[in-house]
Amino acid sequence: MKPNFDKGGGLVPVIVQDYKTLDVLMLAYMNEEAWEATLKTKKAHYFSRSRNKLWQKGEESGNVQLIKDIRIDCDRDTILLLVEQIGSAACHTGYRSCFYRRIVENNGELTEEICSEKIFDPKEVYK
Repeated sequence: MKPNFDKGGGLVPVIVQDYKTLDVLMLAYMNEEAWEATLKTKKAHYFSRSRNKLWQKGEESGNVQLIKDIRIDCDRDTILLLVEQIGSAACHTGYRSCFYRRIVENNGELTEEICSEKIFDPKEVYK
């Protein structure tokens, strides 16, 4: 069985969680090519909408995601990957998770604050 890529115009969202802690690391998208590459290599592959191409997570940074479990939702249009995050960060900005900002209300105004520690400097990793 495979995801229903037709519903989303050829792409399905992928929620990525650490398989031990269940921390949500990131949200990405897969097309059929990324799906097949992920199944074949047991490493997470995604489709970059901004670069319009297939990419393996960690191909530049070394922060590879090894697949531990793959789940699919009831409509077959969303994937959940449980991964072993090799390297300390999943986010290209240097944080463990892409969800490193918290929205808070201060005196009736919504603001954001950093709620995680930065692990690496992206300028040093992505040269």
